[in-house]
Amino acid sequence: MAETFPALVSDLLRADPGRPLVTFYDDESGERTELSVATWANWVAKTSSLLVEELDLGRGDRLHLDLPTHWLGAVFLGAAWTVGLVVVDTPETADLIVSGPSGLEEHAERDIPVIGCALLPLGVRFPDGVPEGVHDFGVEVWSQPDSFLPWDPPGPDDEALPGRTQRDLLTPTAGEEILADGGRLLTTANPASPSGLASFTEPLVRGGSVVWVRNADPSRWQERYAAERATSTWP
Repeated sequence: MAETFPALVSDLLRADPGRPLVTFYDDESGERTELSVATWANWVAKTSSLLVEELDLGRGDRLHLDLPTHWLGAVFLGAAWTVGLVVVDTPETADLIVSGPSGLEEHAERDIPVIGCALLPLGVRFPDGVPEGVHDFGVEVWSQPDSFLPWDPPGPDDEALPGRTQRDLLTPTAGEEILADGGRLLTTANPASPSGLASFTEPLVRGGSVVWVRNADPSRWQERYAAERATSTWP
């Protein structure tokens, strides 16, 4: 079993790069986005390069994610742990903040770098621009290369979260499984939040996939469960 996130990504790409890994719905906007293993890994590589080459972050630096339930949460988590960053719960202890539109003005006032995500389909830019000093993810990510190899890769004992190492992160949860090996999870959980993190990590380490739904319409839940061939829901 892989003990670091870069090793896990390599294993996933070797095993079945074309299989669906991440699916995202927004029932308010009507968006549906699906990423295969290869497509997700490509986004992770580009974002990793942005973090390292453009923002000068590296192993041991700290990232705070202020994003709602969204597929970009899975991209930034993947990039952070590929680089060796520690994902922290509060912006006050972070070296970089990644924000959606709702928190952007507040975070722009902080004296640390901020990446703004418009959360529009295909990861495009903010239509009306961003506050001065904020990096627009939808502008800057596209120029990054499609592959990334960390020059100082994380080790198994490096922190991925406060108090949790990369090895801990990639160890399936014992006794509290939210899906079986190879299963498909349907959830409204936010992968970028501490309470919803398992909706991302468990499908990854169990060789499964996840369907995230934002602004979920309860009347469509059972229909979507069947259409997406889900095997479990959480929470």
